Formats: sequence, structure tokens, C-alpha cells
Amino acid sequence: MSRSDANRAAEMETFVRVVERGDFSAAARALGHSPSAVSKLVTRLEARLGAQLMTRTTRRLQLTAEGEAFYERATRILADLDEAEREAAGGAAPRGRVRVNCSVSFGQMYVLPLTAAFLARFPEVTLDIVLTDQVVDLVEQRADVAIRIGPLASSRLVARKLGQSRMAVVASPEYLARHGIPQTVEDLERHPRIGFNFTRTVRGWPFLVDGRTVTVPPIGPVRVGDGETSRLLALAGVGLARHALFHIGPDIAAGTLVPVLEDLNPGDIEEIHAVFVGRPGRLPARTRAFLDFVAEAAVDMNRSGWTTPP
Repeated sequence: MSRSDANRAAEMETFVRVVERGDFSAAARALGHSPSAVSKLVTRLEARLGAQLMTRTTRRLQLTAEGEAFYERATRILADLDEAEREAAGGAAPRGRVRVNCSVSFGQMYVLPLTAAFLARFPEVTLDIVLTDQVVDLVEQRADVAIRIGPLASSRLVARKLGQSRMAVVASPEYLARHGIPQTVEDLERHPRIGFNFTRTVRGWPFLVDGRTVTVPPIGPVRVGDGETSRLLALAGVGLARHALFHIGPDIAAGTLVPVLEDLNPGDIEEIHAVFVGRPGRLPARTRAFLDFVAEAAVDMNRSGWTTPP
């Protein structure tokens, strides 16, 4: 590697550490340099690129659009360098942190139970797991993998399908005993329908009536921020809820939730994908290990009957 290439690599690593640590002083401590040296390296990098990568205030650093794109590419390049060195040294075992973003319901039911087995197989990998039903920007949140339920918006992300699951409207037996079982779409007007307080791709509940799809908005006294809370409210008899069978299948089997209006169910499905930034063949070993492990486990999930294979 020429001196020029070595300087570029040092600038790149310094920039990435500044972004990850959040300020120059913390990055300097991690790199064993002075804050002024770190600041000069980042300034030199910006001058060489002819682009401002971050804005600096007394309180925080904020990446520009060019900085976000450069950070995304730089982290992959540095990960590739680390992996190449480990492979050359005969130590290619996955190592490092994998940041995972997942929906609350799928995370609690399927991802968290896999954690112990994954860490036992890959003891040099650490997991940073965030459960949320909000669709987050992987680059902005610096996530390596997100597991998303439902339609995927067009993006530069790469998707790996894990399975799919049919939707159903359900309520608790106690709720139906008090309020009656809805027989038609019109009956839903007198039933509270648990909705979500964030934007969803599918905004209403679809039903098939006389060969056409009718969409009913989920209107009621409660809106929630994730599917698991909606499920718990349905179990508590608050109202009707609509979920994928991977989430409520065990409740239906136990009789604690009962499907309604199944004769009007259009049979729509929620697809389950793992999405990530980059190309499958160029992922860090730690990220590839997590993706492969979840895909292996998805085979068993699909055997449960609540999901169907990709």
C-alpha cells in the first residue's frame, strides 16, 4: 500500500470513528490521537473530496447527505479490509457488532429466542437489537440488518425473504360474548377496531364483498405503536385487531383469540424480509452469519404453520 493509500485509509477510519463516537474527543481516545489531529484528518479528507461531510456545532455533529453516503461506503470498505486480513491470517471467524432492527412482535416471538444459540455459535459477535414497528432508515440508524413485515418500499436495500403469513381479524371470546360476533362489514361500525399511530403501507382492513375489495379504516378509542401492544389489547377484550398468523396463531390455537369475518377474508399476506445495505457477496462476515442463521431458523418457523416458506 502506498503512502497515499495509507493516508486515505487513515482518513477514512478516523472519519468513521468520529461518526460512531459522536465527537472528536471520544474518537481521538479510541484511536490514540489528539483531538486536534483527528480534526485535521477529517478536514483534510473533506478538502481532498471537495465536499463537506459533517456540520460541527458546540453540542453535536451532524452528517450531511454526502457524509451519510461516504460513511455507509467507508464502513463497508473497512469491514472488508478487516475480514481480508483475518482470512489471510487464518482467523476468518465472524466477529464484531451486528446492529439489528426488528418489529416488536416478530422480534419477541422469533428473533430474541434465537439469540442464545446464535451467540453460542459465534462467540466473537455481539448483537445490538432494537425492537420497533416504525420503519427506520438503516443508514441513519447505522443498522446492519432490519427484519420487516409487510410490503417493502422501493429502495436501495437488498431484501432476503424469510417467509409470509396470512392476515386475520380477531377478538377475544369475552369481547365477542359481550358485543356479539360481526357478520358483515357494516357490523364493524359498532365495534372498536384497534389501529396504529404510525404510517403503514396498508392503511385499512380489506374485505372481499361480492367480488370486490372493501377497505374499512381501523377506528376506535385506542391506537398503538406496535403490533404486540395491539395483540395484548385484543386479548384484554378492548376490541377487534388484525394481525398476521405468525403473531396470533398460537392465541387462536389456545382459544384466547377467535377469527371473525373469515368468509370475507381476501387472503392477503404479510411478507417477512430481512433487509440490509450492500451486496450479498460483499457483506462483513458477522452480518452474513446473522442473516444465514435467521434464514435457517425461518425454515422451522415455517414448519409451525403460522408462516409459509418464501
